Amino acid sequence: MTPDEFAETILQTYEGVTFKAFWGDQSFFYNPGSRFANGAYFATMKLHDGENDSASNINRPGVWRLNIGLTPKAYKSVLGDKPARPARGEAVEGPWDFTSLDTLMPHPCYGWMGWVAILSPSAQNVTTLKPLLDDAYGKAVKAFDKRVRADRRR
Repeated sequence: MTPDEFAETILQTYEGVTFKAFWGDQSFFYNPGSRFANGAYFATMKLHDGENDSASNINRPGVWRLNIGLTPKAYKSVLGDKPARPARGEAVEGPWDFTSLDTLMPHPCYGWMGWVAILSPSAQNVTTLKPLLDDAYGKAVKAFDKRVRADRRR
């Protein structure tokens, strides 16, 4: 599956989602009506290595990384306990090979925050990832709604 195919799948599946470049990634934000500049993001696609994020070696031909921000419960159900926060520019420590294709693992930099990653997911694996994307989308909807309520109180 290509990044463009994946993006199209997300945009057709989830309502109120905006897709744009943000922090050097292609990001999916829940932002119905474009109420905020970005809304609440729930997934990103990384298309190249970054200065502080190169553990996945994404610069290989045809390789990209899908990142999904999960609730603590969902993260624990698929990967167990979250790893410790790494030093700046380092990857989280653990048994994972961050260069493995089509394998769910902690995000190399943000696994400690509950983000998971998968390099170049296959079309079959995108079906398996659907419950995780649903979880992340639900988390983003709640964060967005909380932000809207806070904005109204100002």
